Amino acid sequence: MHSHHNGLKTSVLMGSMVGFLLFVGYLLSSMMNNSAFIWIFALMSVGSVMYTYWNSASVAIRSMNAYPVTREQVPGLYKIVEELSTRAGQPMPVLYVAPTMTPNAFATGRNPQNAAVCCTEGILQLLDEREMRGVLGHELMHVYNRDILTSSVAAAIASVITSIAQYLGFAGMFGGGDREGRGQNMLVALLLSFLAPIATGVIQMSISRTREYDADEDGARLTGDPLALASALHKLEHGVSRYPMSAENPKVVNTASMMIAQPFRGADLQRLMATHPPMKDRIARLEAQARSMGQL
Repeated sequence: MHSHHNGLKTSVLMGSMVGFLLFVGYLLSSMMNNSAFIWIFALMSVGSVMYTYWNSASVAIRSMNAYPVTREQVPGLYKIVEELSTRAGQPMPVLYVAPTMTPNAFATGRNPQNAAVCCTEGILQLLDEREMRGVLGHELMHVYNRDILTSSVAAAIASVITSIAQYLGFAGMFGGGDREGRGQNMLVALLLSFLAPIATGVIQMSISRTREYDADEDGARLTGDPLALASALHKLEHGVSRYPMSAENPKVVNTASMMIAQPFRGADLQRLMATHPPMKDRIARLEAQARSMGQL
């Protein structure tokens, strides 16, 4: 399916997270005689993330207050998803519609057998059939490429690193040793408290952006129409600016990374780390893909 190197890039980014985890773990072991306590909390963090992964479809659907729809209710949407699923040799996912005018869509589920595709009422009104096919091809590829697994593993590693950094901060400020040793520990604690979450956040953001590029390219190959997705992205960018979602809603914020377009206004994005590449870059890549396919 892939003719690109984004899969390799994702592996490198994941390796960077693992390497950073090992580095922070090394600092912990060199500062403390017993690190069992922090690993208990780290396992709890991993368990929480894996629970979310296992139940990713239901969690995301509930966060959007989406309702299930049938072939009779949305015949056009059902026809497109059924066609693309058959073309990919995958089972038909469950379809949902979210009651919001913000034009957006996402697909979720730990595997194709437990997948769900959710479209907002806004996107169904905004896009034509060809553009919807482009969007749905993109979303289905997130499931087929196991992107929920990738993001869940990244989140689990990030949780472990953050837990260790927090514990190191506590240990550094209140641990034993001579005055000079305590001073060094406090310095390390302060650096890790600030740098560890930032570093893992940047890597997670890079992984998410890479997966978006993958889904764009692979989805366009599935539909055979890169320009349809490019047109849809252009409309979605303007549609979201007109009907944005609230960045104050934590449920929406947690689901935003799954959506095909950032659902917030530009001002809100300054307060949140953007998990999506710029629309102009995505559109430019899709137009280049269309040229390579002889469509431009």
